[in-house]
Order: sequence, then C-alpha cells, then structure tokens
Amino acid sequence: MKNDGHMHGMAMGPPSPPSSSSITMNNATGGGSGMMMKNNHHMMMHMTFFWGKNTEILFSGWPGYDNLGMYILALVVVFFMAIFVEFLSHSNYINKSNVDDDVTCGFLQTILYGLRIGLAYVVMLAVMSFNGGVFLVAIVGHSLGFMVFGSRVFKKSSSGKNLDLPPMSCSC
Repeated sequence: MKNDGHMHGMAMGPPSPPSSSSITMNNATGGGSGMMMKNNHHMMMHMTFFWGKNTEILFSGWPGYDNLGMYILALVVVFFMAIFVEFLSHSNYINKSNVDDDVTCGFLQTILYGLRIGLAYVVMLAVMSFNGGVFLVAIVGHSLGFMVFGSRVFKKSSSGKNLDLPPMSCSC
C-alpha cells in the first residue's frame, strides 16, 4: 500500500463558502452563541441557556424580536400552561355520582390524560427554546400549580380521594 500523505477513497473537498443568504453572526456579535441571520430574519439556534427577550418560543417568529410586551405575554402563556398541567394532574371531577357508565368515565379520563400530556409536552418544547426566562416561569408555574392543586397546603383532607388521572411520576 502506497503512503503518499493522501487518503485514497476518502477525499474531502474544501468546505463550501457561505452563501449570501446565510451569514454566521458569531464573529460580529463577539460570541459563539450559534446565532444565524438568514434573509434579514433571525433564526436562533441556541444549545445553551441564554437570557434575553429575543427568542422564538413554540412558533416561528413568536414572540418576535425587540418586542418586550410579546415576550412577557409568551412567559405568561407558558406559566399558565404549566399551572394547568398541574391542575389536570390533580383534578377530581369525574366520579361515579356524575357518570353512570364505566366506559364513559374511562373515555373522559382518556381525554383528560391526552390533554394533560399534550400540554406537558408543549411546556417542554417551550423550555427547549433554552431561554432562561421561559425555563424559570415553567418551573414556577409547575411548582405553584402543585402547591395549589397537589399539596396539602390548600386541602382540608386527603383521605380517600381518587384522582381522575394517575399522578405524574414523582417519587415524593
């Protein structure tokens, strides 16, 4: 086998130059945050937590850039979704006195379960924006929701209470 400094069969060409529609902003912003600008629209691609109102949460372009009011609205939405997940996790509205049929009761429980899991995933996807504010409001929303709906703080008695849904896995 001839060893002339070349890797025969594994040759790689030089990297392609960046196109005019995609400019990496790392050097311009002075950091390696992974921000890219494409056709004058920002596309955040963070893989670490960051602080700031310029982010995208759940939908492309939402809450927008340089719009503090929409960012605060996005935080409020994530906060209340987290509280609602905890409400669904600890609700007790479906019982035998309200529903006569086991099939109907099971169907209603399944709908509530799907809603709870779906909202929990939406909160998780919001946290995956890696925005520190979103992370904090999700944690505070889940914690406050658990305190109000799941803990003994606001309950008279927890004896014999059957929940509509099994609790989310927690080793408490």
